[in-house]
Amino acid sequence: MALLDDIDEILIPADALAARVRELGEKISRDYEGKEPLLVAILTGAVLFVSDLIRRISIPCHLDFMATSAYGDGTESTGVVRILKDLNQPIEGRHVIIVDDIIDTGLTMDYLLETLKPRYPASLRVCGLLDKVSRRRRHVPIDYRGFEIPDKFVVGYGLDFGERYRNLPFICVLKSEVYGARPFADTAQPAPFSVR
Repeated sequence: MALLDDIDEILIPADALAARVRELGEKISRDYEGKEPLLVAILTGAVLFVSDLIRRISIPCHLDFMATSAYGDGTESTGVVRILKDLNQPIEGRHVIIVDDIIDTGLTMDYLLETLKPRYPASLRVCGLLDKVSRRRRHVPIDYRGFEIPDKFVVGYGLDFGERYRNLPFICVLKSEVYGARPFADTAQPAPFSVR
């Protein structure tokens, strides 16, 4: 089955994504002029975003990755977050920007901020491609925001459902019957929510 058959609507087209990522890269370049920020991308969803973003940053910068896992009962998150992959390098005295694909409830980002602050970075900021404000349970500062989106289940441009749809070049809304009616044969079906 073609991936596009599962799409209800395109929320953010590829050209709008490219334009906004360019703007974010330019702003980060201005804000960190004379510094060398460390971008910390949250795996796996932020990989495409950070790949494009870092190429739009015109000052020296560095890249590292973290991966997290959140636990829930299949429909709602308990808010318990754990780090699956930590940073490869120390951040003490460095200017750190956490880069994530979507900030939803804010629980994961809040956990990451509280985990990294005691490591004494010179500064710690957040760059989120998508901001789903209506689902926020924990306030987190978003210093660099791509798009505010409605409370719809989105995939594409790194965001997945059952490890599918990451490769779509736009942000789109998945049909509810895709994530609500049937499990995939070759992978466990994750819950249609994000605790991020």
